Amino acid sequence: MYRVTIDTDACEGIFACLVRDDRFVESEDGLADFDTTSAETYRTGEHCVVAEFDDDRLERARQAAAACPPGAISIEVVDDGAGGAETPDERSEEAVCR
Repeated sequence: MYRVTIDTDACEGIFACLVRDDRFVESEDGLADFDTTSAETYRTGEHCVVAEFDDDRLERARQAAAACPPGAISIEVVDDGAGGAETPDERSEEAVCR
């Protein structure tokens, strides 16, 4: 499982991510967001949106992050829950939007 975070303060709506990974979409406010239909979890904070995925498209997410000119996208491989990873309800906004 891996977590993809979009820092909405850094996102400039350039959308280089959309070309590399179709799970990225344009939100109503003109910034990058996720198509949540393929996400295991989806959370929003004041300064970010976060989705977790459990699929074979990690490399596509990494390509999207690398293509983001302002560097607003980060990728983190996370525990799949077997080792006691936090559930979405246990995460503070600070932990989600780091």
